[in-house]
Amino acid sequence: MSVDVSPEFFEHSSADDSLERIVFSKVALRLVPFLFLLYVVNILDRVNVGFARLSMLKDLGLSEGVFSFGAGVFYLGYMLFEVPSNLILHRMGARRWISRIMVSWGIVSACMMFVRNEWSFYLLRVLLGVAEAGFFPGIILYISYWFPARERARVVAIFMMGSPFSGIIGYPLSGALLQYTNGLAGLAGWQWLFLIEGIPAVVLGLITWQYLTDRPDDARWLTPTEREWLAKRMARDEQNREQRHGLSRLRAMGDRRVWLMIAIYFTLAMGTNALGFFLPKILEGHFSGASKLRLGLLSALPHLAAVIAMFFVGTHSDRGGERRWHVALPAFVATTGWCLSAYLRSPTLALISLAVAQAGMMSMMGPFWSLATSFLSGAGAAGGIALINTLANIGGFFSPIVMGQLKTSTGSFTAGELTMAVTLAMGGLLALSVRHDPSADSA
Repeated sequence: MSVDVSPEFFEHSSADDSLERIVFSKVALRLVPFLFLLYVVNILDRVNVGFARLSMLKDLGLSEGVFSFGAGVFYLGYMLFEVPSNLILHRMGARRWISRIMVSWGIVSACMMFVRNEWSFYLLRVLLGVAEAGFFPGIILYISYWFPARERARVVAIFMMGSPFSGIIGYPLSGALLQYTNGLAGLAGWQWLFLIEGIPAVVLGLITWQYLTDRPDDARWLTPTEREWLAKRMARDEQNREQRHGLSRLRAMGDRRVWLMIAIYFTLAMGTNALGFFLPKILEGHFSGASKLRLGLLSALPHLAAVIAMFFVGTHSDRGGERRWHVALPAFVATTGWCLSAYLRSPTLALISLAVAQAGMMSMMGPFWSLATSFLSGAGAAGGIALINTLANIGGFFSPIVMGQLKTSTGSFTAGELTMAVTLAMGGLLALSVRHDPSADSA
């Protein structure tokens, strides 16, 4: 997948238009593809357990209930350390702290190959959440250091395309590993899956230490003139947010808008995690007898649809500076997709419906985080972003449990899919209640 970081990628209206185009194109070319790659690996290590389950549960004699709880318990460790981790990043700098996060989560992810029973499964899932805590909100905070509010939806959208893109390459890879490495060197296919997919995080974590630049003032890959201009531009952007909103760390945590963002993102976390953990199993029910590799290829298609939708929704949102409807309408699209997937019995139509649901949910991301960061700055941004991501991801804890329990009690995924549809509809309605002044993005 190519990332468009040409000078025409950004739209500008300031007097120093030429310098602005050159600087932001350089910054985008330097940072966006690398951050995108980090997120691909991040999501791969978080949800590959959803594919490993296709043989892991049988090999270890674990129940569907154990898997559902283990998938969700990841978020307990994640939530406990999320806010402290982001505050440390704000003080220490992204280069060192993101490097630490990646190396530790890569090691824990690879150690999933040593799971022997439900308790070791739960323990390693919690430790994976602890190790990963702070990565996503840290990157969102980091992006706010380099791109002004009016450019941010597209940048965040491209970064977050790493999530569906991870599915495009990760699901076929996971299917191939399950199918072709099983029994190799005395290890099960799911053990090779965790080992092989955990190594890239460690390697990229070490590269991150050398590659990332903490702040525009430190960007030696820009000319002195470019570096000075960017530092002043971003300082003006942050000063504008502080003057308009003035949220300190504590005030951010008590601000009504922050809690509204939490509620919206909760619904999104419910839907995305339900699909992330259960997509292979849902498709296995529709395409009975399909090989692991074929299931992996089929599972990639909804993520491909999401990549396309994320780019166009994020670009359209930045072009007009509108955020609320660019969160709400995709939520309603996702609602439609979940509803159709619950009732359609044709395997092909069910797959298309799941693609619609995934495209709707993922295309909410860029405008959502642009909206959330439009009124947060400084330590308030570090605490506020982490708080939104932390509490909203309680939805990530509950959604696998809800889906698993409804599947167990009803014998199908229909009730779970309808639950996700209602949840996303609520998210869309909540998004329409947000007050957003597009002029706040034009500093």
